[in-house]
Amino acid sequence: MDFSIKTLAAKSTAADNASTIKTACIVVGVFENKKLSTAATQLNKKGVIDAALKSGDISGKSGSTLMLRNLADVSAERVLLVGLGEDPNKVSEKAYIAAVQNAARGLNNLGGTDVSLMLPAVDGRDLTWAIRQTVIAFREAIFRTDAHKSKKDTVAANVKKVAIYVAANEAAAAKVALAQSIALVNGMELTKELGNMPANFCTPTHLANTAKKIAADFNMGVEVLERKQIQALKMNSFLSVSAGTDEPPKFIVLKHMGGKAKDAPVVLVGKGITFDSGGISLKPGAGMDEMKYDMGGAGSVLGTMRAIGEMKLKLNVIAVIPTCENMPSGSATRPGDIVTSMSGQTIEILNTDAEGRLILCDALTYVERFKPAAVIDVATLTGAIITSLGHHTTGLFTRHDDTHDKLAEELLSAGKQANDVAWRLPIGELYNEQLKSNFADIANIGGPAAGSITAACFLERFTKKYTWVHLDIAGVSWKSGAAKGSTGRPVPMLTTFLMNRAG
Repeated sequence: MDFSIKTLAAKSTAADNASTIKTACIVVGVFENKKLSTAATQLNKKGVIDAALKSGDISGKSGSTLMLRNLADVSAERVLLVGLGEDPNKVSEKAYIAAVQNAARGLNNLGGTDVSLMLPAVDGRDLTWAIRQTVIAFREAIFRTDAHKSKKDTVAANVKKVAIYVAANEAAAAKVALAQSIALVNGMELTKELGNMPANFCTPTHLANTAKKIAADFNMGVEVLERKQIQALKMNSFLSVSAGTDEPPKFIVLKHMGGKAKDAPVVLVGKGITFDSGGISLKPGAGMDEMKYDMGGAGSVLGTMRAIGEMKLKLNVIAVIPTCENMPSGSATRPGDIVTSMSGQTIEILNTDAEGRLILCDALTYVERFKPAAVIDVATLTGAIITSLGHHTTGLFTRHDDTHDKLAEELLSAGKQANDVAWRLPIGELYNEQLKSNFADIANIGGPAAGSITAACFLERFTKKYTWVHLDIAGVSWKSGAAKGSTGRPVPMLTTFLMNRAG
C-alpha cells in the first residue's frame, strides 16, 4: 500500500478545493446535529450531503459512514462520509480512530484503488498522531493471518494508494511523520507475524535468524550465543527453563548504534519463550495453543528494533533476547529444584510455569556490561496482570525514587502519545516478603496474591546497578476468540519512547 502526503493549491487550506480532487474516493467528516466539516462543505454544492444528514441516512455519530456516488461538481468518483461525533471543534481521538478504521475496512470492498482523506484536526492531538493512526488503520485492514493456509483467505484488499491531504505549510512535517509511521507499522507487523506463527515455526532459532535479518537490512550488529556460551556465562537460571526440550536455547544481542559512540545505550530485554507448556507444572490443555504468544516480549523488541532501524534513529539501542521453549520431559526442571543465576543468587523454583522471570533475571544481569542509560524489560509475564488491568493496558513497574519515576513517566507519556497506554503499579519490600525461601536466596513465586507485583519484585533484585522498568504485556500482546491474533503492542509505546529520547 502506497501512502503519500498531498496539498491543494499554494496558500490554500487543506479543504479549500476538495471538489477538484480526482480520486476513486474522498473521505470527509460530518457531525451530529447536521453539521459538516470544512471539506464536506466544499463537496456540498448541490446540497446532497445536507440532504443525507436531514434524511437520517447518516447520523454523524462516531463510527457512522455513508457512501455517495457521482456528486455534481465533484471530481471524486465517490464520497465517503464518516461520522465524527457532536462537536466540529473537538473531534475526539476515539471518533477519529473509528472514522479511519471504518473507512479502511469499507473501502477495500469497493472497486476503487485509491483514496484521499481530508479529515479535520483531532482535539488535543497533532498532525503526526493523526497520520500515524491513519497508516495503522489502513495497514491493519489488509493485514492477513493466512500464511500457513493452503488456500488463502478471499478478503478484499482493493485500496492500493492512500493520499492524506494537509495544509501546504504542514507538508514537510507531515512527510516526516508519514515515513516514521510506515516504519512503525512495519515493526508492528513483524511483531504480529512472529506472534501468530506456530511454535513449530517460530522457534528460538527462527527468532535468532530474524534478528540476523534485521541486522543485515538495517546495518546493525548482532550476536547469537549458543548453549555452550550460555553455560560459560553461568546463566543457569535461563538454562533451567530449556532443560526439558530438544529445541536449543538462544541468547540474542542486537545493536542499533545510531547515537554518539560515548552515549550510554537504552537496552530492551524481551522474554522469548516460544512455547510455554508450563513445564512439569503443566498448564491446562484448554487454551494452551495460545502459549505460542509467550514470546510476545521478544517479538515486540524485534519489531521495535526494525522500526528504529528503518527510521535510522539517532540513538544507541541494544536488544537482548533470551529465548527457549518450556517443555516437560525426564530432563525438565522440577518444582523444588534450586538453581544459581548468573548474578550468583540462588533461586528455589516452586513453580516451573513461572519461567519468564527465570530467563529474564540472567538477561538482566548480562546487560550490566553495557553500562546502560536505561533498561526496559518486556514480557508476557503474568496472568495476574490481566486480572488487574484487563486487555487494554500494559502494567508498568519500577522502583520508587526520582530517577525511576522520571523513566516511568517517559514511558507512560509515550504510551499516551502512541495510543498504547500503560499504568504504573507498586513494588517494594512489603511484597518482597512473599518471595522468601527457606532453602535459597529467593523463591520464583510469591503465591496468588499480587502475582504481577511479586513477579516484578523478583526481577527488581537483578537490576540494582542501573535504571530499570518492567512492562508486563500479558494482557495486551494478543487477542483471543474470534479476533485471535497478535496485536503488535507495545511496539508503538517503545518506539515513541525511543523517538522522544533521540529528540
